[in-house]
Amino acid sequence: MRLAFVPILILILVGVSCYNEVKQYAYVNGKEIYSPQGEPMHLTGVNLGNWLLPEGYMFKLKNCNSPRKIDQAVRELIGNTATTKFWDTFLENYITEADIKWLSDAGVNLIRLPFDYRLLTHDDFLGRDIHGFKYLDDAIKWCELHNIYVLLDMHGAPGGQTGDNIDNSDGYPWLMVDEGMKQKVTEIWKEIAERYADNTTVIGYNLLNEPIPHYFKNDSLGHNLEPLYKRITKAIREVDPHHIVFLGGAVWETDFSVFSEPFDDNLVYTFHKYWMSPEQKEIQEYLDFRETYNVPILMGESGENEDDWVRDFRELLDQNDIHWTFWPYKKMDNTRGPMNFHKPEGYDNFIEYAESDRRSFGSIRALKDSLNGIGPKKIESILNQFVENSKFENCYPNEGYCEALGFKISKASTNSP
Repeated sequence: MRLAFVPILILILVGVSCYNEVKQYAYVNGKEIYSPQGEPMHLTGVNLGNWLLPEGYMFKLKNCNSPRKIDQAVRELIGNTATTKFWDTFLENYITEADIKWLSDAGVNLIRLPFDYRLLTHDDFLGRDIHGFKYLDDAIKWCELHNIYVLLDMHGAPGGQTGDNIDNSDGYPWLMVDEGMKQKVTEIWKEIAERYADNTTVIGYNLLNEPIPHYFKNDSLGHNLEPLYKRITKAIREVDPHHIVFLGGAVWETDFSVFSEPFDDNLVYTFHKYWMSPEQKEIQEYLDFRETYNVPILMGESGENEDDWVRDFRELLDQNDIHWTFWPYKKMDNTRGPMNFHKPEGYDNFIEYAESDRRSFGSIRALKDSLNGIGPKKIESILNQFVENSKFENCYPNEGYCEALGFKISKASTNSP
């Protein structure tokens, strides 16, 4: 009898083991996102903007506003070797484990991690071929240590999904019409999914950030978006059946009319909302979509506003059980975000140069000569001070903004401004 019972016991144990393996991942069921333990979660957090896709406005630049434009201005001022060293130091220090620990202590349970696809390919990223997952791997490792989920967000896609500075593109959302770029983004996402298929700290994949803005409304591109999402998701599912796929609407991620019925049973739909009245009517269409299709929704970006507005909108989202990640975590010399750091002395000289007309080599020479005698070494020192100031130990929280988000701020972790 004992021998006959052994095979049955083994089958039971194998079944339990397989069940536990499946439930290692966060998952979607109806309008909720559940933890692996089967408990509904309310995801709240921030975006690590400006790190793996630098944005001009966070460098205090207006027109010199995409990564390649910023990189070009720096190279003109200090040369290739110094520029490469600057970007390497920036990437190593702008976000570190100390930042993630602080966010965990503050109560964050989700990080949205924007990145430029070029970081993972042989395409030019910040002036050279980096081609590596190092920075994604580091962030995911830190978040695993501090119990935070990571949402991988392709902020800049091949060909450009937005056609503006935020996707580091060529001024048009070519991804929507270029078959080669569609295939490339599909292959990259499949590679990402294959790499992280077994990683339970990664909650999912935010396929495209803010596709097809209003500039291109006459180009009738919206009908291309959901088919592309289906194509990418199909490729992901070939290597990763578990992770959640996050789909953003068109027109700066505000327009859900591009969507039909959900085509996968593990989808979350995301919207962005800035600079509107924090009232129910501003989010009702997304709530209606959630109700109609029985799916979760995430407010992927908002903020860039006064503390009272942030508090009102965050409370509105919480009242309606909407998951959220505010934008961004850290900025220089700005109170509209959780974390702040000082602008280096002399930094305005870099701004003046980068924002000037540099269309000819003659204008480049004239501008460099006009920088009040400040040469490459001084500019290099100023830019290195930017990185030094951005390190966690030199940052300080905007306490009013943190309070508005409901963050818990420990005095022991608060550096004085």
